[in-house]
Amino acid sequence: MLRVMSVFGTRPEAIKMAPLVRELASRPEIESLCCVTAQHRQMLDSVLEVFDLKPDWDLDIMTPRQTLSTITSKCLLGMDEAIDALKPDMILVHGDTSTTFAGALSAFYHQVPVGHVEAGLRTYDKYSPFPEEMNRKLVTSIADLYFCPTVNNKKNLLKEAVGESGIFITGNTVIDALKTTVREGYRFSTEELNHLPYGKKKLLLVTCHRRENYGEPMRNIMLALRQIAEENEDVELVYPVHLSPVVRQAVDEYLRGAPRTHLIDPLPADEMHNLMARSYLVLTDSGGLQEEAPALGKPVLVLRRETERPEAVAAGTVKLAGVDREKIVQMAEELIRSKEAYARMARAVNPYGDGFACRRIADAILWYFGKSQTRPEDYR
Repeated sequence: MLRVMSVFGTRPEAIKMAPLVRELASRPEIESLCCVTAQHRQMLDSVLEVFDLKPDWDLDIMTPRQTLSTITSKCLLGMDEAIDALKPDMILVHGDTSTTFAGALSAFYHQVPVGHVEAGLRTYDKYSPFPEEMNRKLVTSIADLYFCPTVNNKKNLLKEAVGESGIFITGNTVIDALKTTVREGYRFSTEELNHLPYGKKKLLLVTCHRRENYGEPMRNIMLALRQIAEENEDVELVYPVHLSPVVRQAVDEYLRGAPRTHLIDPLPADEMHNLMARSYLVLTDSGGLQEEAPALGKPVLVLRRETERPEAVAAGTVKLAGVDREKIVQMAEELIRSKEAYARMARAVNPYGDGFACRRIADAILWYFGKSQTRPEDYR
């Protein structure tokens, strides 16, 4: 049996890798192994619980006030032991985190082939998103197989002279995850969410946590959110606040006390997905929500200056609102007040997949190792 080890350490990675770990485990030719770094301990564990995953190896690296350097060095040292003990034939990493980069680098040091899930995303600004853009590019230099969500991601890799034979267009695994988490009649464990006026008011779901938004950009975003709440009585804001002390300080200083604004702790993956499904609009600086919300028919305003997911902008499911207070307010209020503007975004076709990305990735791995004679067809 092929020993395929999936490595991840943060909540977004876990949400997108969990269905893949399960799909690999369903294949008789594959022994599916799971190694977590716990770069984000509490938020990672909530996803493992939702998907009923038990890691084969847990580096448990998280420390208070950790830095990019401590995360990367601890991952590298921990991965040495994990690879020596589990002896994988291939290591899968996801996306763009410090865990992703360190996992790929450690695999390279041990001469283990690397598969990069969600490969080929680019902004071509190495400091934005930071450090994710460089993590992606560095993993591209190491990887052997590239699992791209979209055609555009493949084009980015081809421009960088990556060999086409190792590139597969699969769709995004987050769509696979949504198929298992969003349910009719779902009841939230966060009791406050069970009593929101769904259908009576327009629920705006907010997340904001990225490093490049620290400081003045985050202040502008928080003040814009407050203004939106103050000026629109038919709106309720729900903001699961990231655990980062920097984010929490900004929320407390500029947003707390705004009318009809619910500041809650981060949610488990299934709660977040079901809350998103009942929302009217999503405002976020997250990458994953730009893919998840459109799959549920929810428009997204991106609270960043750029996005590595231009397919969603081109499709019309996502718009860049930036970090200017007036622009964020103007774009949000247009969608709140204009049925036509809202319908154009809500009805746009999501470009990120059909829910079978994990199947395509597993098929590609079997083909790569000669266990299948048929190269899987790309998602179109």
